[in-house]
Amino acid sequence: GNRIVPLENYGVKVASMGFLADETTPVIWRGPVVSGVVNQLIYETVWGELDYLVVDLPPGTGDVQMTLMENLPIYTGIVVSTPQMVALLDAHKGLSMFEKLEVPVLGVVENMAFFSCPSCGHNEEIFGNEAMEEFKKSRRLELLSRIPLQSAIRKAADAGAPVALEDSKLSEPYHKLADAVINYSPKY
Repeated sequence: GNRIVPLENYGVKVASMGFLADETTPVIWRGPVVSGVVNQLIYETVWGELDYLVVDLPPGTGDVQMTLMENLPIYTGIVVSTPQMVALLDAHKGLSMFEKLEVPVLGVVENMAFFSCPSCGHNEEIFGNEAMEEFKKSRRLELLSRIPLQSAIRKAADAGAPVALEDSKLSEPYHKLADAVINYSPKY
């Protein structure tokens, strides 16, 4: 029928607004149109049986976020941010939105937390860590995982072979995050 069929690889199904236009065409939609498409992606996609439905949202507190919070039962939210102060400004807003809408938050994932040298193994916190530490402390968030900035992760993603499937040091932060989600018990 007129249903969306998600792409599937490695047992993970994916539907995205990005699939609705070619690679170079921007998606320039507002309000009701965006909300309608989000609802289509959720309710008109042939998901089949799922263990989890993970929704990756853009930063901020706009139409997409509000549509999902209003129309979908949310089990938990996870804040993902790089450790720079400017990125954490958006993270604060997103977290405040979750709180106002009474969505429990599991914790924070620090993306691009550090550069891990593939040659010598040294970890360099290029963007610092002070702002993230203050964010976690002031908002009382648990750190779920620290994802390093490393070209091997990007190369694996570009090749469509997630590093999380490997049994390596690079897969550890992803396994830690998955374990936190699987073992989550809401505190209602």
